[in-house]
Amino acid sequence: MQSCETSSDSTDDPLSSGLRRKRQPRIVVIGAGLAGLSATKALLENGFTDVTILEASDRIGGRVQSVKLENATFELGATWIHGSNGNPVYHLAEDNGLLEETTDGERSIGRISLYSKNGVAYHLTNNGQRIPKDVVEEFSDLYNEVYNLTQEFFQRGKPVNAESQNSVGVFTRDVVRKRIKADPDDAENTKKLKLAMIQQYLKVESCESSSHSMDEVSLSEFGEWTEIPGAHHVIPCGFIKIVEILARSIPESLIQLRKPVKCIHWNQLVSKEIDRVADHNSDRPEEDQGYRVCVECEDCEFILADHVIVTVSLGVLKKYHESMFHPGLPEEKVMAIQKLGISTTDKIFLEFEEPFWSPECNSIQFVWEDEAESESLTYPEELWYKKICSFDVLYPPERYGYVLSGWICGEEALIMEKYDDETVAETCTEMLRKFTGNPNIPKPRRILRSSWGSNPNFRGSYSYTQVGSSGADVEKLAKPLPYTESSKTVVSIKHLDGKEIVRLRLY
Repeated sequence: MQSCETSSDSTDDPLSSGLRRKRQPRIVVIGAGLAGLSATKALLENGFTDVTILEASDRIGGRVQSVKLENATFELGATWIHGSNGNPVYHLAEDNGLLEETTDGERSIGRISLYSKNGVAYHLTNNGQRIPKDVVEEFSDLYNEVYNLTQEFFQRGKPVNAESQNSVGVFTRDVVRKRIKADPDDAENTKKLKLAMIQQYLKVESCESSSHSMDEVSLSEFGEWTEIPGAHHVIPCGFIKIVEILARSIPESLIQLRKPVKCIHWNQLVSKEIDRVADHNSDRPEEDQGYRVCVECEDCEFILADHVIVTVSLGVLKKYHESMFHPGLPEEKVMAIQKLGISTTDKIFLEFEEPFWSPECNSIQFVWEDEAESESLTYPEELWYKKICSFDVLYPPERYGYVLSGWICGEEALIMEKYDDETVAETCTEMLRKFTGNPNIPKPRRILRSSWGSNPNFRGSYSYTQVGSSGADVEKLAKPLPYTESSKTVVSIKHLDGKEIVRLRLY
């Protein structure tokens, strides 16, 4: 947020500029997820040595959380590397021999079943029937065609009509329904099945966007986010290996775990207060004076700094931004925090003694026939399980055993998080029995699930452009503070692909 007194035009390196100031710039990084670790790694590589990472939890990695059970590693958070061409995470994993391809070459699967190249998705109804493969393929072609239309509003600057309410969900539901109902070749029963499949596909889409409903996702901005070309990959030994690689070059002494931050006192307007709270810690030598930022921790420690890099989640900012920054954030940042969306996407892993699914089945998709004409994807609390869109088959079984990975998002994911493992396992088993028509499916021998929504250090899985927001809000949120007309960029912190990710500014 604040900065050192060197210019990007200067040939001085950070170390020599530090000597001119009698000390190195002190930089505090809040959060030890991929962003915080990447920023710290880049700082150290550019000669900055006085860096401290403050992490609220008891581990590094943020929303990367690999859990090893017996011989298998399960991902509660980040799972795939989506695309390879120019993807810095892909190249980091490839250079370290970590990758396994889960899709063929350039073929990109646009939905969430990415565990295996092989097999087919089983679309089952709540009446225990499998929807014929040709009906699924016809519907999938139609849905993907309309999905491509949602991309054009941003990519081609197409105007959004009032009927769509600038909502991906509203637009998609309306267009797909009209085309299904207008098809003269389909029997009425086939039309009803296809209409019911709309909601199931939108549930999957909501899990991918981490939105409560696609109705909340901005249609005019949806096409701004494009897939990186190339295959999808998993890391069999765990995505946490990426975290460990980033952390290799960061001395353990720089990372403070279980160190939640209470407030960041910033801006020269509060310099007197910084002096006051600094005196709270100890008598300071002369060279320790002149800091422009003070980080107040929950344990009552005050850490002085020249710069602070904040990498906390949008969910945390939504909840705590008013108390986390003093003085308060500028209005445009507050508006960006409020307008951008974040919700919860959770996984539910169920391990069985034996598979009850066929060898060709790579996922079980739940289609509720009574939702053919539904508008909303919000359910009463007792029906939270209806938001589970699917269970993927983890592949290969030699590595994982016989495991299904379920997906649920939005408010219903938060409800799921409140129940105990026994209740969730029993509910999921009843669903599987109902949709497969097999009343003899046994309860799983083990359950493992995420809880990103109720975790106070995250309060959600990942962000999306909510109706009323845009990519410009992301840029506003990332803009360094304080604002000034005369600021110069003094440090350009590079990510692994060479792109600028953080700027520290000079006053």
